[in-house]
Amino acid sequence: MDLSNARWRKSTRSGASGGNCVEVASNLPGVVAVRDSKDAAGPALTFAPAAWATFVAQVAERP
Repeated sequence: MDLSNARWRKSTRSGASGGNCVEVASNLPGVVAVRDSKDAAGPALTFAPAAWATFVAQVAERP
């Protein structure tokens, strides 16, 4: 999958040091891509937007 037009963003809760973060690109048609912020040239996981929304909603419910 071509992710060259992906606009990656980190969570606002990520620390200033970079740490263990993921970056998400949700500007691509029909897919949400996720990658390790420390390995920008490495692999990315891709999800259907509905699946990603379900995952985020479930994580947000956790204490």
